[in-house]
Amino acid sequence: MSQDHKYKRFSLAYRIEHWVLTFSFALLAITGLIQVYVDSGLARWIVGVLGGVETVRLLHRIAAVVLMLETIYHLVHIGYRLWVLHTPMNMLPGVQDVRNAIQSVRYNLGLSKERAQQGFYTFEEKLEYWAVIWGTIVMGVTGFMLWNPIATTQLLPGVAIPAAKAAHGLEGTLAVLAIIVWHLYHVHLRHFNRSIFTGYLTHEEMEDEHPRVLAEIEAGRRPPKVAPDVLARRRRAFLGVYGVLAICMLIGAYFFVAYEQTAIATIPPAEDVTVFVHLTPTPIPTLPPPPPTRTPSPVTAADLPATWEGGIADLFEQKCVSCHSSALASGGLDLSSYEAAMAGGDSGAAIVPGESHTSLLVANQASGGHPGQFSPDELEQIVHWVELGAPEN
Repeated sequence: MSQDHKYKRFSLAYRIEHWVLTFSFALLAITGLIQVYVDSGLARWIVGVLGGVETVRLLHRIAAVVLMLETIYHLVHIGYRLWVLHTPMNMLPGVQDVRNAIQSVRYNLGLSKERAQQGFYTFEEKLEYWAVIWGTIVMGVTGFMLWNPIATTQLLPGVAIPAAKAAHGLEGTLAVLAIIVWHLYHVHLRHFNRSIFTGYLTHEEMEDEHPRVLAEIEAGRRPPKVAPDVLARRRRAFLGVYGVLAICMLIGAYFFVAYEQTAIATIPPAEDVTVFVHLTPTPIPTLPPPPPTRTPSPVTAADLPATWEGGIADLFEQKCVSCHSSALASGGLDLSSYEAAMAGGDSGAAIVPGESHTSLLVANQASGGHPGQFSPDELEQIVHWVELGAPEN
């Protein structure tokens, strides 16, 4: 305790870690929610300001990588405090936290005049911390599935991809609401807590939020200091073990990012073609140059029929109906008619109009080795048809 009665709350390392988490979470929230709720006018405006959906996705993935590196650093930091410094595990919830929660509810309802006697971390702070841990796990698992859909469908059925997309968006929405409703109120509105900026709490703040640990400090009950040689021995052991673990986690993060580029290559935009150019006057008697020879443009998926009746049904008839018909519906999937194809099979919807990346038919064909394998040009035509909404005629 210093002369101005301030108590150390957060070290500089903790404060830097908090701000890295804050900025990466904010960028993830903005770039993620505008993709989940892209139909809203505000989301479309933000996408336009940021330079388009491809830029939004790039920013979202950069923020995800920062969050992964922050998580690895946090695990190493926690390991150092527990193994080397033998810091008490104050963030673990216990029975006393349940009692404090009940007492806080009684106090807030006017049923008790005594406030809960909280320790170094309040039960509200522990709830927030473990909510972040749980949210990071859920967002990491579902994020990997969306980032690497082909690898995911090698182990899980295709319906896992749209399920991961729904869970990823809903968990992100829940996390943003929790920050706005819970964190901002308790830390910034109920009273402005400056400890994340300064690292210290005043005596009044300690009495208000952490009276139990304040009483221990004033009574002189502080953990004994560890001898320097003991700290050095623990530090050497820690660096050996956690160095290996940190390298393994960094390799895992690289695998997360670089394992798969994308499920389906994005169809390139149409080229701009000049249809009229003013002729330069040529003096007589110079003969006019011969007309330029135009090389026909290659046929692309956009030039091919993009309806069921206009050619898609013929492709399925040639490649798929031998195994997927009304008589022999392998996997419960019948591709002999438009209605049956849109109904899907045992694994769910094979064709999701407007979403080729979640269509099981496209994912299975893209992985290769299918008995009725489409050629690259045929698969490109199918993707084009699905992206147009899979029209019938």
